[in-house]
Amino acid sequence: MYNNKKVGIIISGWPAVGKTTIALELAKEFNLKICNGGDILKILAGDKGYVISGDDWWDTQEAKKFMNERKSNPSFDKEVDEKLLQIVNEGDVIITSYTLPWLTEGPIKFWLKGSQDNRAKRMANRDNISFFEAREIIKMRDEENKQIYSNLYGFNFGIDLDVFDFSLNTDLLNLDSLVGVSKYIIRNLGISKTHT
Repeated sequence: MYNNKKVGIIISGWPAVGKTTIALELAKEFNLKICNGGDILKILAGDKGYVISGDDWWDTQEAKKFMNERKSNPSFDKEVDEKLLQIVNEGDVIITSYTLPWLTEGPIKFWLKGSQDNRAKRMANRDNISFFEAREIIKMRDEENKQIYSNLYGFNFGIDLDVFDFSLNTDLLNLDSLVGVSKYIIRNLGISKTHT
């Protein structure tokens, strides 16, 4: 089905659900570029003068200040999404994005769902923070995402899932198993390891 076409894959889901882990593995397996909407937003924050060092930057006080500015200025998110749309239209890419699945047709779209507690455990391990701190961050980011994207685009993040081709529950399988399932799905859509 996709052997002679440019491939676009979008992975979306709640914060700390495993989007980046699965995207990295699929990118390696199928020779795809990888792009993260959060990274582009982070670059925009740097352009605005915010200090953006560290992999866990989104959980810092500096990021929280940026998020407050972001809430009052939708141009940040729209700028990120315009860039991501250009990238996905070029093809042979896998993108993690909160919003892109609702803004484009054509790419293969995965939704990852998972409970707040399991996502908090993943964040706590990843960022070396307590489970309780991680759970508070998860709750805050979940609510912020729902509010931002409802105001910006009018869809209900985490609820309006009809745009997705596949939904995977990260509470039922560990990330290694989910990577295996995702690879199986992609292979069965006719995409090979040597796709270029």
